[in-house]
Amino acid sequence: MAFINIKGVIPPMITPFDENDRVDYDKFTRNIEKWNEYDLAGYLVLGSNSETVYLTEEEKLKLIELTVKNKKTGKIVVAGTGMESTIATIDLTNKAADLGADCSLIVTPFYYGGKMNDEALINFYTDVADNVKIPVMIYNVTKFTHVNISPYAVGVLCKHPNIIGMKDSSGNVSQLIDFKRAVGDVEFNLMVGTASVWYPALTLGIKGSVMALANCCPDECIEVQKEFESGNLEKARELYERIFPVNSAVTGKYGIAGLKYACDLLGFEGGYVRKPLIQIKEHEKTELIEILKKAELNTDLMTEEIRALLQEGYDDMEDGNVQNAAEAFAKYRESH
Repeated sequence: MAFINIKGVIPPMITPFDENDRVDYDKFTRNIEKWNEYDLAGYLVLGSNSETVYLTEEEKLKLIELTVKNKKTGKIVVAGTGMESTIATIDLTNKAADLGADCSLIVTPFYYGGKMNDEALINFYTDVADNVKIPVMIYNVTKFTHVNISPYAVGVLCKHPNIIGMKDSSGNVSQLIDFKRAVGDVEFNLMVGTASVWYPALTLGIKGSVMALANCCPDECIEVQKEFESGNLEKARELYERIFPVNSAVTGKYGIAGLKYACDLLGFEGGYVRKPLIQIKEHEKTELIEILKKAELNTDLMTEEIRALLQEGYDDMEDGNVQNAAEAFAKYRESH
């Protein structure tokens, strides 16, 4: 299959749920329509931040279908189709391909993690890549799987003609360097999976990222790369450092519930998390609001009018007027 070169920022799209634990497909679609306004490389449907482990196959396929249908022309659609068994992974990946997904992101099997050594993982990804209709990308997310694919295994797999890349969400820069060395000169999309290492990764020559933060702050994530590639290294580093605490909050301290709340406040559609995850608590909302305020959200690029809209949102948040704040942030996003 033809190689797909991926450069830029991709959000691992959140899945909004309603108060009854059902997928809110309308909110999901509206998010895509809003993200279409940004210079994103594409979308990851069914990532970790999509709460994929809580989705039925029917829901997964519907979300893939909606992403393909509503994405902007030229944007790549990556589908997270990894399952615990090889046969189930092949089956879901080919269903995603039939719905129009451009490539697949396949997580390392993890339930029998102690047996997922180099041989097992090389065999797994090779078998899948040999039997699916779209290109495959490796997904290394040790935070959730407790399986860490080795540079050796990546070095072997990157030579497969249908394995085109890898999303490394470990946040380990030294390991990222080891992966880069293992890949060598092979045509391969080595991507980072967290905004926490975005700037360091750019200095290493990494060109693509899939970051939870891009759900609520797509422009800021994009601007770090644009400034870096324009030679404005100091500006890129300053922006990276400014948004770093926001990323830590929505990927660590407050988790997906916090990410969704940030999306709600910043003009996107967060919705509820699916049980057994717990909704963000009131005191956590207050803490997250303070973190968002300190991040400033690209105020150096704002006109006075846009700055006023953002301040209006912050004022409403402090007064507890969450709905008014969300509307103000929505206007800010439309203007910015």
